[in-house]
Amino acid sequence: MHILLIHQVFIRPEDPGGTRHYDFARYLVENGHRVTVLAGTRGYLTGEPLSADRRETPLPGLEIVRCGVAGGERRGFAWRTIGYFSFMLSSFWAGLRTAGVDVLWGTSPPIFQGWTAWLLARSKGRPWLLEVRDLWPEFAVQVGALRNRRLIALSEWLEGFLYRHSDQIVVNSPGFVEHLRGVGVGGKEILIVPNGVNLNSAMPKGLGEHEAAPTTTEGASTPGSLLRETHGLEGKFIALYTGAHGMANDLSQLVHAASTLKQDPRIVIVLVGDGAEKAALQNQAQAKQLNNLIFLPPVEKASVPALLAEADCGIAVLKAIPMFTTTYPNKVFDYMASKLPVVVAIDGVIREVVEEAGAGIYVTPGDGAEVGEAIRRLADDPELARGMGRNGRAYVEARFDRQELAGKMEEVLLALG
Repeated sequence: MHILLIHQVFIRPEDPGGTRHYDFARYLVENGHRVTVLAGTRGYLTGEPLSADRRETPLPGLEIVRCGVAGGERRGFAWRTIGYFSFMLSSFWAGLRTAGVDVLWGTSPPIFQGWTAWLLARSKGRPWLLEVRDLWPEFAVQVGALRNRRLIALSEWLEGFLYRHSDQIVVNSPGFVEHLRGVGVGGKEILIVPNGVNLNSAMPKGLGEHEAAPTTTEGASTPGSLLRETHGLEGKFIALYTGAHGMANDLSQLVHAASTLKQDPRIVIVLVGDGAEKAALQNQAQAKQLNNLIFLPPVEKASVPALLAEADCGIAVLKAIPMFTTTYPNKVFDYMASKLPVVVAIDGVIREVVEEAGAGIYVTPGDGAEVGEAIRRLADDPELARGMGRNGRAYVEARFDRQELAGKMEEVLLALG
């Protein structure tokens, strides 16, 4: 079966960000399918141009076709929207030139590439799958990034249109199902293929054991120490956040958390990643003279397991808005697979996962003081932290193994093709 995936920010192991679709594509080609990905030309976190060829073949059977993207992710909402529309057009023309397609696979956000998948499916007379990874535009509206009433109305119309006209809908969080039913999906079944983790690349270890990290299973060699030796953090309790530094992430609460921990020399908070709000966050930390808060650039996904192996707990935070209670953030599963206890400042379905697993501490979203207190509690009780780490690893092994989830996605695609 030849699968055409339209995904503007398709992330490879050498890129920062989550590799859900790369892992799925690898599974599919290893099982005899062919996958062509129409991807953008700009990076996920920075919006900077990728130094990549127009066509890449990272694996036999997997081809990435780069399609032009105007603007940049960090140039404001208007420029991002221009980038989304430019990719919609460039990927449509690239898709028309892709022959022998059996199934179209569109993934949202941005929702505009779902429009491309629909157009291509109808042009080619092939079925198409819509995968919903965020509830767009509702997320953008609640965060405050989307305020123009006409654009909101247009986006909501497009959302409903795509839900009704897709041949199959897949969501990556059970929290999305109720919203989709409310918008209207024409009575079709909504399947759940949740976010998860590549257990083969994770480097689980006991808390407090800070030996050098091994080479990742993706084949990318990583330094012996990405944190402790490089940044002089030997003996510190490291609370680690990895990912985007944007409006939706509300990382100012981690600046607040660091200020509450300022007098505790044992603890340091490390933020790894990039985004539109990073410079402002660094300015806040500098103004507060927070030597216990460290900002590091993003690292390739293949190096993340080695990074997590040096940390003592993981932090997951999002802005305190109702829609974020529906999400399954990838980073939580990465932390759990690495045996890190999780401080989760996100209510809803991901809180339920962490609490059911006994894998971390829930704190009130937006309350930096509570985040700091949860970190201190883990630093004070290493046995509690180790137990939560073990619980988290066992839980994702049983329920969120990406290899098994890829098999489930293959079943969905085969049923369509």
